Amino acid sequence: MKLKEILVNCNLLEIHGDRDLDITMLSFDSRTVEPGTLFFAVRGTQADGHAYIDGAVAKGAAAVVCEKLPATLKDGVTYIKVDHSALVLGVGAANFYGNPSKELKLTGVTGTNGKTTIATLLYRLFSDAGYACGLLSTIENIIDREVIPATHTTPDPIELNALLRRMVDHHCEYAFMEVSSHAVDQHRIAGLHFAGGIFTNLTHDHLDYHKTMVNYRNAKKKFFDDLPASAFALTNLDDKNGSVMLQNTKAKKLSYALKHDADFKGIVLESHFDGMLMKVNNTEMYTRLVGGFNASNILAIYGAAIALGFDKDELLVEISKLRGANGRFDMVDNEKGIVGIVDYAHTPDALENVLKTINEVRRHQETLITVVGCGGNRDTTKRPEMAAAAVKLSDKVILTSDNPRFEDPEEIIRQMREGIPDGERRKVLSITNRREAIRTAVALAEKGDIILLAGKGHEDYQIIQGEKRHFDDKEELSNAIKEK
Repeated sequence: MKLKEILVNCNLLEIHGDRDLDITMLSFDSRTVEPGTLFFAVRGTQADGHAYIDGAVAKGAAAVVCEKLPATLKDGVTYIKVDHSALVLGVGAANFYGNPSKELKLTGVTGTNGKTTIATLLYRLFSDAGYACGLLSTIENIIDREVIPATHTTPDPIELNALLRRMVDHHCEYAFMEVSSHAVDQHRIAGLHFAGGIFTNLTHDHLDYHKTMVNYRNAKKKFFDDLPASAFALTNLDDKNGSVMLQNTKAKKLSYALKHDADFKGIVLESHFDGMLMKVNNTEMYTRLVGGFNASNILAIYGAAIALGFDKDELLVEISKLRGANGRFDMVDNEKGIVGIVDYAHTPDALENVLKTINEVRRHQETLITVVGCGGNRDTTKRPEMAAAAVKLSDKVILTSDNPRFEDPEEIIRQMREGIPDGERRKVLSITNRREAIRTAVALAEKGDIILLAGKGHEDYQIIQGEKRHFDDKEELSNAIKEK
């Protein structure tokens, strides 16, 4: 593709060189550059791409997009100065792959909790109805029925547009994707055309990156601010920030809620460990999903499906057939009578929601044992809050490692313990080794007791000192119960 075609709709400040040259690939990582590459010098959180311009040119980059021109411009290379390289990367990647999002009905889901469940279940709903669909999620990316492992909640713009192009080439009509606050702030979704957006909720998370809750909220809000008038914007009115998301959007405004009047209103009538009975806009339905947070997710799925044209008469029947996303209130079947639950809850609010759901369903004659940790090299302020939530709503708590990354796991646990009131310390154990923590929980459990493993969900690894090691909570819990 010609360089000038890639740069359509980009704000260019200066151009030095030929805009008519052929570009064969895009890159923002100098290590991947080949002859014919358009290299984007992007300022990241860990490194500044401007430091690698000369290296990219030495490897054959045909053109460079940057915010600051190098002191020396090499002959035969085109240099383009812009205000924001990351923004141009997003738009340029969309152009390079032929703007595939315009050929799909692409729906983005943003919020702290619920993104994976909603995106995944929308994918399954439309796929089961016979449509070819795509999914971009924390757990996995799917093109029609082909599964591709996911590395980020939202991929970088080049990978993202390449995946969307493959969806179009496989005749997908719909695509559903998680949109993280990082992705909005870093312009990873720049240049994409959305048919709709869904807001779930906003709770404490990612303050290591955003610094304040206002910045975090505004990153989410920008997604809705940028939606076109042809799209829909569906928001959760039970969250205090739900109405904020719609303030400046040009999209069609829609809402869902359990506690407030909304376009899509729900009430939970009965709740059990294997599902719940609820009413959606005055029609009763049974779902295999459990808990108030999942009732809210069901309403988001229902509202989005209607906005996308799904047959209303068939919708609740089809939703009732859906199973939850992997690692989200995921029941571990066993013959010992222990209720095992694995959940991705890794924020204080998500953990509280899962524990409240368990407490609503249980008979309270059983012991509820929660095993939980916090990830290393991430927001430290939520650590005591996670422990406080676990202790408040559990009978016993075991604090352990999650993904310590490059931090000392014992120090992470120490910080978590700061959130435990003195009167509650007697019911808390600290076991750094996650496998031993899980086995201890199983050893403490009797028939009918409940074990919640929180924080890792679908993940099948632990990251310790930069090394990724196989570790699957469901697998570990199942094995420990079998050996009990």
